[in-house]
Order: sequence, then structure tokens, then C-alpha cells
Amino acid sequence: MTEQPHTDQDHTAGHGYISAKDDYLKRLRRIEGQARGLQRMVEDEKYCIDILTQVSAMTKALQAVALGLLEDHISHCVVDAAVAGGPEADAKVKEATDAIARLVRS
Repeated sequence: MTEQPHTDQDHTAGHGYISAKDDYLKRLRRIEGQARGLQRMVEDEKYCIDILTQVSAMTKALQAVALGLLEDHISHCVVDAAVAGGPEADAKVKEATDAIARLVRS
């Protein structure tokens, strides 16, 4: 069985992160600002270690967003599927496991 790509229309009735949407958007805007700051640092030929320090901060911020989204996904989408049972439960567990593997590799 091939895995179907997810679309914005999948599970339109509430993603796990909806209750924290504003917080995620705030954090992502901050990360966006960090990326622009990094670009300016390179354009202004700042010291390599200073740039790397900011890259590290941005990476940690992205990891925090990813872990929060993963936690929300497990506690809502995976739990709901597990309660319903059937093949969707197995699919949601595999989906979460694959996401964890991607995060660990990154």
C-alpha cells in the first residue's frame, strides 16, 4: 500500500495544534526574523562564530516548534485515532513514528 500525501483538506475539523496556533505563529515569526538577521549578518560580513551562534539559536527554536507540533499531534490526532481503532490508528502511529525518525535524523 502506498502512502497518500496529505493535503490541507485532510482532517479539516481541528488539528491538534489549533489551541496553540497563535503561539506557533508568534514563534515562527520570531524564527523568520532570525533568518533575516542571519542573512544581514552574512551580507555585513560578520564574524563566522557570531553567525554560527545565531544559526544554533534558530535551529533550537525550530526544534522547539517541531517538538511542540509532534506532542500536539500525538496527544490529539494519534490518541483520537487509537480510540477509534482500526487501520487509521496504525496509520497514525506509523505517521508519528516516521516524524520522530525525521526529527532525530535532523
